[in-house]
Amino acid sequence: MPTKIPDSIPRLKRLIPRLRGKRIGVLGDLMLDRYLWGTASRLSPEAAVPVVDFAEQSECLGGAGNVAANLAALGALVEAFGVIGSDEPGRALQKCFRAVNIADKGVLADSKRVTTVKTRIIARHQQVVRVDRERREPLRVETQEKLLHLLFSALKHLDALVLSDYDKGLITDDFADRVLSAAHQLHVPVFVKPKTSRLYAYRGARAIVCNAKEAGFYVTRSLGDEKSVEEAGRALLAHFGCSAVVITRGEKGMSVFEESSPRHLLIPATSFEVTYARVGQPGIERGATGRQVFDVTGAGDTVLSILSLAAAAGASIADAAMLANIAAGVVVGKLGTACVTPDELLHALGDTHR
Repeated sequence: MPTKIPDSIPRLKRLIPRLRGKRIGVLGDLMLDRYLWGTASRLSPEAAVPVVDFAEQSECLGGAGNVAANLAALGALVEAFGVIGSDEPGRALQKCFRAVNIADKGVLADSKRVTTVKTRIIARHQQVVRVDRERREPLRVETQEKLLHLLFSALKHLDALVLSDYDKGLITDDFADRVLSAAHQLHVPVFVKPKTSRLYAYRGARAIVCNAKEAGFYVTRSLGDEKSVEEAGRALLAHFGCSAVVITRGEKGMSVFEESSPRHLLIPATSFEVTYARVGQPGIERGATGRQVFDVTGAGDTVLSILSLAAAAGASIADAAMLANIAAGVVVGKLGTACVTPDELLHALGDTHR
């Protein structure tokens, strides 16, 4: 059932001030996103690749860290939980946390691990190449127990917990089950962006967020039409034993399924034309009429962040998903991992209303 977003705009605008001050925990695979900026005007004589003349380097939070950064940008009080390496990228990542006022007492440095780093080389606002440095082995038992102790001690003070799984070894089925059980006992809702390698984790979550490709993997068929999407959404509700499933669908927007509703909600994509700008800088062409592009860097993190924060602030899942859809439309107009601010959300809601 398609929703008429303009009818909801006044309600969504009233929701934004209520986001500030909510206590949200973010547990997951923490990464450092590193950008090497430069210019390229010639090809290498050694291979058919551009030669990039280095200009500057910048860094920001990636993976579950980007989820935390999105929450903090909207005024949430965020606590991060995860494991990094005792290395230079790990120290850089901790510096990024502190720069945006995210509590990182739950972030453990383990000398036996390496911090995941994704290095992107950018020339003329185009990504030339990405280099990943990571390892995916499971946590050592003692490290896992220490992390769980820190998380369980903090849970009682949280309004919601976000579990952001990037399949880097932090989260296993048993680990996820223990986290969700503890959260359930304390009535803390859990919002999850799952990985397809874990088919039986995350049961009992408040909401699961996945894209159409991931949803198709779970139900072992491609989602080519509305009927297949609806069947997948209902199957995933039962599969995860959760209250809601949100499937992001690129230019088709997103579909929201709730256990309590017999009909699903289709939220259309916003009509922003995307232009690219530096990381974290506005890049939306306000007068354009194109369709937004989903599932570029960080857009899924934004949907997960806004959905969980809005729900923690008392919004229905439907309203939370609509606000998340608007926020993603803003973020995709920025190059690389980026966040949306309350003012940007208000402006975007105003544009949608027109």
